Amino acid sequence: MATRDLSDYDPARVPDATGMRFGIVVADWNSEVTHSLLNGAVKTLMRHGVTDDDIVVRHVPGTFEITLAGQWLAEYDDLDGVICLGCVIQGETPHFTYICQGVTQGITQLNLDYNIPFVFGVLTTLTHQQAIDRAGGIHGNKGDEAAVTAIKMAALQRLMEK
Repeated sequence: MATRDLSDYDPARVPDATGMRFGIVVADWNSEVTHSLLNGAVKTLMRHGVTDDDIVVRHVPGTFEITLAGQWLAEYDDLDGVICLGCVIQGETPHFTYICQGVTQGITQLNLDYNIPFVFGVLTTLTHQQAIDRAGGIHGNKGDEAAVTAIKMAALQRLMEK
């Protein structure tokens, strides 16, 4: 199965994000991967006009904690969107399935409960190498993709509010 380059996009098709403010929640578990996702997301946001002062980064212990921290960001900060970054790698127990299902449902619920986009930037891979390949490796960086999605969704919301 081919995976497209997660960092390959047409910058001309990304709205100007000047004046937008984003939160990023990043899990520290699998930090080699997640911190690379974070770096990609921050660089992409800034490439499209978001200033360093308009990016709020919060670290959580693991991927499961992303949803609560995302909720707190939405409640305690004035944001145009929240990018949720984590990495869950398949192991020998059902833990992978429970974490992935919980985080997916949690982020979906946040999108429905709050009037800002919450972007799913969580890698769910079978191996550590697959995660590396999607965190700046041969398949690009999911952090880039998540940042582009956040900008596009925030711009769409602004358009809808007019």
